[in-house]
Amino acid sequence: QLQLVESGGGLVQPGGSLRLSCAASGFTLYNYAIRWFHQAPGKEREGISCISSSGGSTKYADSVKGRFTITRDNAKNTVYLQMNSLKPEDTGVYYCAATGVCSSGIVFGSWGQGTQVTVSS
Repeated sequence: QLQLVESGGGLVQPGGSLRLSCAASGFTLYNYAIRWFHQAPGKEREGISCISSSGGSTKYADSVKGRFTITRDNAKNTVYLQMNSLKPEDTGVYYCAATGVCSSGIVFGSWGQGTQVTVSS
């Protein structure tokens, strides 16, 4: 079973930073591109960032471009999402998922618990 575990969320003030982690359980990440998703309260889950299996290519939604950075450490079997200049609209649950390539709309395995991010003063 392809399972990813998200962590690193929390409560932060507007303008603050958090680093989310996405760790693989029972398989190696380096064969997969990894996407981060954001689900705001009452809204659909949407993809916000993706990194290729090698780490050589990254993509960002316009809403996070210039503020979020996705990286991966294949030796640690982990993908990170550095979130800077956080805004209240970044509040929600963040999920990661494995995919073949970033251009694919298909994700593998089941969704994890996600990690809650709350941006509020």
